[in-house]
Amino acid sequence: MEEACEIARLPEELLSAALARTSPRDACRAAAVSPAFRAAADSDAVWARFLPPGGLPPFADGELAAPAPPSSKKELFLRLSAGPALLPDRLVSVWLDRETGAKCYMLSARNLSIVWGDTPQYWTWIPLEDSRFSEGAQLRHVCWFEIRGKIHSNLLSQDTTYAAYMVFKKTDDLYGLAFPVQEASVSVGATNLTRKVCLQHNNDDDNDDNDDDDDYDDCGMPENYWSMRRNGLHKENVALPQQRTDGWMELELGEFFNEGGDDGEVSFSLTETKGGNWKSGLIVQGIEIRRKKSG
Repeated sequence: MEEACEIARLPEELLSAALARTSPRDACRAAAVSPAFRAAADSDAVWARFLPPGGLPPFADGELAAPAPPSSKKELFLRLSAGPALLPDRLVSVWLDRETGAKCYMLSARNLSIVWGDTPQYWTWIPLEDSRFSEGAQLRHVCWFEIRGKIHSNLLSQDTTYAAYMVFKKTDDLYGLAFPVQEASVSVGATNLTRKVCLQHNNDDDNDDNDDDDDYDDCGMPENYWSMRRNGLHKENVALPQQRTDGWMELELGEFFNEGGDDGEVSFSLTETKGGNWKSGLIVQGIEIRRKKSG
């Protein structure tokens, strides 16, 4: 305790300089030590170090105005790490990784290139009530499935490993995306990484009463088709969707390392164009690019 009291007697500038070398979580914990620590831990000098060094992109009008504009660097960080803010075109959102301050983005469906996306018999645009974006793309009926997106690497945080995720929902008429599996790719400069993914699979935890199994049983498939298929996909290292806490699902397309000083584009794609079978039953919110957590 005496040591803590001695440290608290240090000038606020020294305490701030020391805390700025820690992390946002450590700074918040330090604020509870004493009034002197709180003053240093809450200072703009500390939280300016946690905000992205390259600065933040401009926001859409009114995005950070409610209930009032951030009054400090700490408040700005906490607000942006709590949820996304829309950029001026309202087709892209940005937020900060709570642990590192890395910039994360979501590209809305309208910001993506969707083959046949403007042809109503293949894709329709529907309003979204549970998204920062006003609309999403609903897959009606296509055999050529191709979605692409891109982002400038200089918008991302330097020396950070990112992963890209397709964020979507299934509809009741989901079909045609179980086989053939899809191909996902992430391209940075001359590096292009691809992987096999599958948007449609039967998850025993889904509350859908195994409707997919019933459909395949009617076609003469064995009752344990989906469990056998799921095991096979795991053996083939095929990535499967995961349920999110916000009610959407996400499918990892791949990961990449954004080196410092890069000035180019990162491109993403999700395609299935070889099978020739018809596909339906997705609502696409967009592609999310966020820091890849270790482990």
